[in-house]
Amino acid sequence: MAEIDLHFHSTASDGALPPAEVVARAVARGARLLALTDHDTTAGFAEAARAAREAGVPFIGGVEVSVTWSRRTVHIVGLGVDPDHPVLLAGLKSVRDGRIERARAMGDELARAGIAGAFEGALALSDNPEMVGRTHFARYMVNAGYIKDVRTVFRKYLAEGKTGYVPHEWASLADAVGWIRAAGGTAVIAHPGRYDFGRTLTERLVGDFIEAGGEAIEVGSGSHSLDDMHKYTLLADRFGLYASSGSDFHAPGEGGRDVGLTADLPPLARPLWLARGWLTAAQGA
Repeated sequence: MAEIDLHFHSTASDGALPPAEVVARAVARGARLLALTDHDTTAGFAEAARAAREAGVPFIGGVEVSVTWSRRTVHIVGLGVDPDHPVLLAGLKSVRDGRIERARAMGDELARAGIAGAFEGALALSDNPEMVGRTHFARYMVNAGYIKDVRTVFRKYLAEGKTGYVPHEWASLADAVGWIRAAGGTAVIAHPGRYDFGRTLTERLVGDFIEAGGEAIEVGSGSHSLDDMHKYTLLADRFGLYASSGSDFHAPGEGGRDVGLTADLPPLARPLWLARGWLTAAQGA
C-alpha cells in the first residue's frame, strides 16, 4: 500500500469526521502525504493543515469541484491549490449557491416516495448548511431505519435517474480547471471508474479536460478495482496525464477504502506527487 491519500473528506463538506480528526486517523494508519479535498469548499483546510503539521506529515491544499459536463455530473479534484486564493474562493461559492434549494427539492421528492423529514434530517447532519448534499440524505435515511446502508440508499434513491435525485447545474469543466490553475494547483479527474461513461465518452471527457488545462487522473481510488487501475493507467499514459490516488473516504464503515493508505500504482503510472515534488522517490513514495 502507498502511504498517501490525496482525496478524502471532512465535516466541512459531507464527511463524518472533523478535519483534524480525519487527519489524525490517516496519520495513525501510517499516511505520509495528505490532501483534504472537501466538496466545493476549502473551509476545513486550516484545521486539517494544523493537525498534519503537528504530526509532521506533509499536507497540500486540495478541493473537489462539482462539474456539469455534457449534461452529466463529474468531479474535478484540485491539488496543490492556495486554499485562500480569491479566484478559487469566488468560484467555489458560485457552486455552493443553490445547494439548499436543491436539497429542499430532494426532500420533496423523497417525501412523495414515503420518506418523511428527509430535508430536515439531512440538514441536521450537515455541519455546514451550504454543503448539505446527497450523503447527508443517505445518512438520515439509514439512521431513520428506511434503508440498511448508505451505498444502498444511493443505488435505490439518490443515483441519477432515481426517485430522490434532483439534477443541478454545477460549474463548467473549463471554469473548474481554470479556478484550480489560478490558485496554483493541478486539476485531476476524480474516480473516473464511477462515471460508467464507456470508452468513447470517457475519451471525450479526457480530451476536453486536457484542452481546459487539466493534467492528471485518479488511477487509485477507493471505488476502483485492480482492473480499473490498470485501465486508467493505460488511459493516462496514452493521453500524457499524471496519475493521482486517493481513498475518497467519507466516514468509517461507509464503504470503499479507509483514509490514509491507497493501493500501489501500476509501474507504468507517473505519480503526480513525484512530478510536483510533494514526495520524492527517496522518501519511499
